[in-house]
Formats: sequence, structure tokens, C-alpha cells
Amino acid sequence: MGKRILVQRRGRGSPTFRANTHKRRGKVKYRPLSDKEVKKKVVGRIIELLHDPGRGAPVARVRFEDGDERLILVPEGSYVGQLIECGIEAPLKPGNVLPLAHIPEGTLVCNIEGVPGDGGKFARASGTYGIVVTHTADKTYVQLPSGRVRAFNPACRATIGVVAGGGRIEKPFVKAGKKYHLVKAKGWKWPIVRGVAMNACSHPHGGGSHQSPGRPTTVPRTAPPGRKVGHIAARRTGRKKR
Repeated sequence: MGKRILVQRRGRGSPTFRANTHKRRGKVKYRPLSDKEVKKKVVGRIIELLHDPGRGAPVARVRFEDGDERLILVPEGSYVGQLIECGIEAPLKPGNVLPLAHIPEGTLVCNIEGVPGDGGKFARASGTYGIVVTHTADKTYVQLPSGRVRAFNPACRATIGVVAGGGRIEKPFVKAGKKYHLVKAKGWKWPIVRGVAMNACSHPHGGGSHQSPGRPTTVPRTAPPGRKVGHIAARRTGRKKR
């Protein structure tokens, strides 16, 4: 009969493979757009900086002048008591939130909205940022952390600055216990055993006298669970020829 291999078990969504999201602080998004923010600006104050389990970047709890409290991603240099201004009249200072149309070319921005009002989708990881490249009549072009230049609606909001927590991945783990606690918060499966080290019944790459897949490792996007391992729908594999 055999048994379900790892990739089949992961797809079932059991608690073993789920992240502990109930420990997280809450939704980290911009506040809904208000008339005051569209016409002038709204001012808030950072009341505390927090660690959000499962997130590499710190978050801040901000209390706005109308009594609304929000969790926001903070850029480098933020501190408790700092004023956060949101709107078209906000000055160009790290931590302030403005529409892309009012941000000059060459400015470093983070937590960029993909659609006006969605709360922020791009450049949210620790140490990441986008660069405002140019403006046209109906589009603003931003270079994302990947290097890709993407066109945005000029009404999309962005935060001035670089997301805090940069350099986090430069420090080695050193101990297996440190890695264990990271992957537990993220819901990753760890440690990962190589497929070629398994028996043939446990993985498509397993079996044989030598640790070699013994077949092409590319599989189609439509492969069934259990076969879908290796390079999934790869455009190309191997080293690039010069």
C-alpha cells in the first residue's frame, strides 16, 4: 500500500504544517482612506514598538488624532513618541505616508499599495524598499526590491523610508535550536531531507545505488500531488551558458 509522501501530507493542511498565526499582533495595514487624508493630512503618534512573531520587521502601534489605533510597518529610525503624518500635505520624512503622485523621483519608499486602499502589498520585508523612478500622466513607475519596474496608480499610498530590521539574514543561526524556533513561528517544514536520500517508496527521486534522481527533475504544473517535486514548471535548469 505504501504511505503518503511529504508533499502529499503538506497539501492536506494539517496543524503540523500550519503557522501559529494566532500569536501575531494583528493586521498590519494602512488605515482606510478618509476625506481628511485625501484633502490634507492625518497625524498620529507611535505609542509602542513591538515584535510580531513570524515577521522579520518590527511593527509600531500608532494612535491617530481621531482616536483610531493601527499597527503599521515602521521604517529605520522610528522611535516611540514620533509623529506619523498621512496625507497629501505630509512632509517627506521617514515614516510619513503619502500618495505616490506626491513623492518625488528617486525617493526610497516601502509598504506600497498595489491598488488604492488595499493597505500595502509591496516592499514589506525587513530591510527592503522601492525606488520611485518616474511619473507620467496616469502612472507612477517604482523599482521594486526584485529589480523589476512596475507601474502603479498614482493614488496608491507608500511610506517614506526603508523597512526596519535590515541585515537580519546576515547573522548566522549557529545553533539548530535557533532555526527550530524560527521555522515553528513561520509554519515551515524543517529539517528538510533530500529526496535522493530517501527510499523509492518515499519520494520520486529516491532509490538506486547512488544518490541521483535517475530521471529529469522538471515536472509540469499539472502534476498530481506526490509527483510534484523538484523543478516545478521550470523554464530552464542548470547553469547559464555564456
